[in-house]
Amino acid sequence: MEDAAAEQEAAPEWKPSPHPRVELPQPSNPVPPEEPRRRTGRVTRITRRVAIGLVSLVALGATGYAYVTKDKLQDNVATADVLTPRDGEPPAPPADDGGTDILLVGSDARTDQQGNPLPLSMLKSLRTEDKAGINTDTIILLRIPKNGGKASAVSIPRDSWVDVPGRGKAKINSAYGVAKAHAEQEERAQGEHDQAKIARDSDAAGRRALVQTVQDLTQARIDHYAEVNLLGFYLITEAVGGVPVCLNHATSDKDSGANFRRGVQTVSGGEALSFVRQRKNLPNGDLDRIKRQQAFLSSAMRKVLSAGTLANPGTLNSLMDAVHRSFVLDDSLDVLEFAQQVKGVASGDLTFATIPVITTNGRSEDGQSIVEVDPGAVQKFVAGLAGRPSPGSTGNGGGGAAAGAVPQGLDSGIPGVPCVD
Repeated sequence: MEDAAAEQEAAPEWKPSPHPRVELPQPSNPVPPEEPRRRTGRVTRITRRVAIGLVSLVALGATGYAYVTKDKLQDNVATADVLTPRDGEPPAPPADDGGTDILLVGSDARTDQQGNPLPLSMLKSLRTEDKAGINTDTIILLRIPKNGGKASAVSIPRDSWVDVPGRGKAKINSAYGVAKAHAEQEERAQGEHDQAKIARDSDAAGRRALVQTVQDLTQARIDHYAEVNLLGFYLITEAVGGVPVCLNHATSDKDSGANFRRGVQTVSGGEALSFVRQRKNLPNGDLDRIKRQQAFLSSAMRKVLSAGTLANPGTLNSLMDAVHRSFVLDDSLDVLEFAQQVKGVASGDLTFATIPVITTNGRSEDGQSIVEVDPGAVQKFVAGLAGRPSPGSTGNGGGGAAAGAVPQGLDSGIPGVPCVD
């Protein structure tokens, strides 16, 4: 014990990386132990690119080592007030909606969370391009019933045709980007020239618009918000040494970069991004993409919570570096307290679902391919997940049924790793 203490005293203090880089951070020794400080407050909460970010934070909260670095982690995560409506913005639904609700968002942002553009070399590693605009291609409502019932991770298809406050009907994944673009124009018109500040402020406006859109669709009050971008997803999957997945059939898609064989395989970095982003050449399009994301999250939870991952300080340091560089949380969310709360959820006590949909082959009046949804059916479905009565609900939640369908073909033979299309 004395030798271990001496090594800790000589170890350098962990510091987050100030700028994005292609190579992952090298493992470092743990920081000297400090007296842990606990934060108090009401029920706490969190995220992923495809919610894998949630997994990393659960891992950090599952170890005593994490409490040594708690304040360093909390103080170096980007936060924003995205839950307080501004003047003229719609109010949130009532707080007493039966559950604690966390909105988990994966964005395709081409900047880090400090507003700095990612270099071209990193964009190539992410298998994406430097293009204008931003979409939120992963939207998951994590609903934890206050009555002690089983938690649910509810996916909302990115092309869902919904009412966007202040804009009218649009795809839900555009709510963030349109509001962000409008805020950018306003700041520039007011004479602001600091590009990083414009990026941060306009991102906050986009996040509020997305929160309001999800609240309007589900009538669930969003208690907390967590977002991770492409960079974070890349770094996290690399840090844990990849995630096992299983496919029923070989598949490829040049747009996402997907090129996978049939059967069990381990994906990380750019391959992992391709796995969860592929839409083309899948039988049910966006709904199959959601099944991919849910399967990936299930497998990743088990991987991150494995003894080997949790016992490795270098891996945990890499996860913290990824959190700093690519996550945004609402400003009242305490990272590790929430991670402790949902550790049981991540161990398997979680139901995956998708909101009910009318059709995935709809067309908007202006010719866009959309996912048609019935807000009334969505609200009954979400209320039911918190144990609230949902009179008139038929229970035939199109998208939910599709997302939970039993895959044909293979059995991976690995607990928590379902085979999907």
